[in-house]
Amino acid sequence: MNTAQGKAVLPLDAKENVSLIGIDWGSTGLRIFLIGQNGQLIDSREAASGISVMQGGQAAYVQVLQELAGDWLMSWPDAPLLACGMVGSKHGWQEVSYVQSPADARDIAINILSMDAGDLRSVPSRLGIVPGLLYRGDAPDVMRGEETQIVGALQGQPDWASQSCIVMPGTHSKWASIVDGKVHAFATHMTGELFAVLKQHSVLGRLMPLEHGGIDDASFIAGLDAARKMMGQGLSHQLFSVRTLGLMGDMSPGGLADYLSGLLIANELLVGLHWRSERGLAHAPLIVIGDASLCARYVLAFSRLGVKPDAVLANTAPAGLWHLAVTAGMLQP
Repeated sequence: MNTAQGKAVLPLDAKENVSLIGIDWGSTGLRIFLIGQNGQLIDSREAASGISVMQGGQAAYVQVLQELAGDWLMSWPDAPLLACGMVGSKHGWQEVSYVQSPADARDIAINILSMDAGDLRSVPSRLGIVPGLLYRGDAPDVMRGEETQIVGALQGQPDWASQSCIVMPGTHSKWASIVDGKVHAFATHMTGELFAVLKQHSVLGRLMPLEHGGIDDASFIAGLDAARKMMGQGLSHQLFSVRTLGLMGDMSPGGLADYLSGLLIANELLVGLHWRSERGLAHAPLIVIGDASLCARYVLAFSRLGVKPDAVLANTAPAGLWHLAVTAGMLQP
């Protein structure tokens, strides 16, 4: 198992105050958190053991958790376990039904599924799994894990909870409208997955180097600007320019992937900002949550469109897990 153990966020003596072991188990990775009495993150660890590679049912999930954090599980046998993400999907450890939007933290918390977690530690283990959200717009849309990050981001931010738009870049980017503390609506964009598929399995990738070097900001910006200029011609036409720029020698092979990234992200942002305006949130706070390097790329893309996010946040899942655990009665605030 490819495991990376992070450094402690707080001094080691703070670990005596652990109140929750939080788990964010997605499609491609697993992150586990030691969370303190006031919701502060004490320590974290991660592994490339996402749901997509899990095989063997409950025993496999138990084994992975023990390998990554068996010492934590034994050191704090009374700390509740709460997990979010694809662990609760149809292909996860245990499926948990979606909660339909509009929904707030209480709606999510009261639908947490409590299940037998098996022989994780020396005492009988119960695991809570957070439900995902379902939004029925023109077509159904779903999220798992992002709802917990939203809950975390809104803590201590009454203005954001009142009204905001939250953007979470990733393999499947999410745009969520927040009104009166509830996730009213959201839209998923398969931006990251489209990039990977087009680069690896389409004609566009044939002129690109096998190994992607450092980020080429100039090519990325060229893609952003091209998408805006050619918006009326459609994405499928824009995408073919990745190939023709390479064929004509107008762009070096090393810049084509970043140009493609710029095209895809710009299309997401242009549509997303229109969606934001349609929901009456054009002047509401715009919050970006996610991986620092990817968020930086989105902030750059926003700037080319004359938009400045009000805040850029790192992983807010630990704060969300703690708040949901308190709301569900698993912890005392």
